Amino acid sequence: MIIAAVDYGKRRLGIAASDPLGIVVYPAGVIQRHSLKRDLVKLAERLRELEASRVIVGIPLKMDGSTGEAARAAEQFARALREATGLEVELHDERLSTWEAEIRLKTGPEHGRRSASVDAAAAVIILESWFQARTYRS
Repeated sequence: MIIAAVDYGKRRLGIAASDPLGIVVYPAGVIQRHSLKRDLVKLAERLRELEASRVIVGIPLKMDGSTGEAARAAEQFARALREATGLEVELHDERLSTWEAEIRLKTGPEHGRRSASVDAAAAVIILESWFQARTYRS
């Protein structure tokens, strides 16, 4: 089963996906945001290409675990994505994922290519974290 993740942002949607066994997680693209309707169509198209059966949407909780405006926007987006695709959509804590993605990009071979690549890298971190959380629960 292929799992996809979305790093939901005001300007871009970062996308990551797993292999069918959930062993490898990789960046799977970035969608420039325009309108909710167009964003959902583009994202649904990409999820079909990836053959994803579940989507994890990062929710940017505050450091104390509470929700703010950004978290509420991610929740609304997740609901709309579920309705638009019929896929199982889950929220997963993404605190510090963009910060970690920027650090990884600064120290890795992609150094210097920030904007779009950081969004896909953040989605990778969200999906890796989701898999780790499931492993610890087992």
